[in-house]
Amino acid sequence: MRKKLINIGRKSKRAFLHHITSKKKDKVLKNYFELIYKNRKLILSANKKDLDLANKKKLNKNFIHRLVLNEKKILGIIGSIKKIIKLKDPTNVIMEKWKRPNGLNISRISIPIGVIGVIYESRPNVTSDVASLCFKSGNAVILKGGSESFYSNLVLSNLFRKSLKKNNVDENFVQFINYKKRNTVDFILSKMKPYIDVIIPRGGKSLVKKVQQLSSIPIIGHLEGICHSYIDKDANPEIAKKVIINAKLRNTAICGATETILLHEKIINKIGIPVLEDLERNGCKIIGDNKVRKFYRGKIYKAAKKDWSKEYLSAKVSVKTVKNLDEAILHINKYGTMHTDCIITENKKSADKFLKFIKSSIAMHNTSTQFADGGEFGFGGEVGISTNNLPPRGPVGLNQLVSYKYKVTSRGSIRK
Repeated sequence: MRKKLINIGRKSKRAFLHHITSKKKDKVLKNYFELIYKNRKLILSANKKDLDLANKKKLNKNFIHRLVLNEKKILGIIGSIKKIIKLKDPTNVIMEKWKRPNGLNISRISIPIGVIGVIYESRPNVTSDVASLCFKSGNAVILKGGSESFYSNLVLSNLFRKSLKKNNVDENFVQFINYKKRNTVDFILSKMKPYIDVIIPRGGKSLVKKVQQLSSIPIIGHLEGICHSYIDKDANPEIAKKVIINAKLRNTAICGATETILLHEKIINKIGIPVLEDLERNGCKIIGDNKVRKFYRGKIYKAAKKDWSKEYLSAKVSVKTVKNLDEAILHINKYGTMHTDCIITENKKSADKFLKFIKSSIAMHNTSTQFADGGEFGFGGEVGISTNNLPPRGPVGLNQLVSYKYKVTSRGSIRK
């Protein structure tokens, strides 16, 4: 295994040395989605294998739901690739240029990062999304999908390689690691630094934590999505109700789902209670502080301090009252994970203060936190969401998969 993985790394490094024109990149992607469409039955057959094994292992329903492919989802995969084709190639762009009194002409040019390793679980569409985004941005990619989606991932990655070969491009721009052994990931993280420039983990908390602990390679990603929605004293009741129900319950299993609702103490009865009633009617378990429990007449459970740090990924929500905007900001910056946080208010001054002082990679105003997604941002898709302090932050799409270098020219300038 060791030799084979190192060989995969070497092949990726060699592939990355080839410059591919924007026109050729788009041709490869076009042929890729055509191959996906032509091979729908093959993809669904492979996915059935994965689903049969998942059911045999009695994996949980949410996990299996993420694993399922059908005709509609395949068309969604194709739609994502088409969006990526329409986006401008982010490489070799002059980001800035200037002249210096010392005779230097300096320009900052966007370049690919290099070889990107992506370790992910469950969703087969990650294979096509990530491969397409990495290739369009000029990066080689090494894919390590979860064993539960092995056959689906293998077919989708092989179809991409087929498209590369058809267009006389090194097929090792996209490689899929087809080893199921658990120590494969350990070896990638600890021994493949000479071949992989950045690792992006996509999956549950245990996977991301393992990557963070073991990786000797720089990481782009996030551990948890403890997202907040704060309902301010100047909130519009209808907007609050509409946004909160969507932010919490549209899809409870995604990292952008709201996990804690903060209520300004002056609007508990007027806005807070109707919002909580709406959530309960829709099957949401409510865990509230003492003040909320005093006013709410529905079913509510007592919150403990540890509940402010919980990512439920289910139909549960923590609810806390705050005295003012400053207390809301302090709470979020203390207990949040710098993922996505929202203020619901009609007060522009309050909104501006919230957006400025929240540390999150995505700060929102009157908007569902479920929009924390590269596709929704117009990125054509995403390889993940980053809560790192250093860039890239938020959804990592096409334009975030590049670095830059400085080009300096002169007429024989020498430094005095």
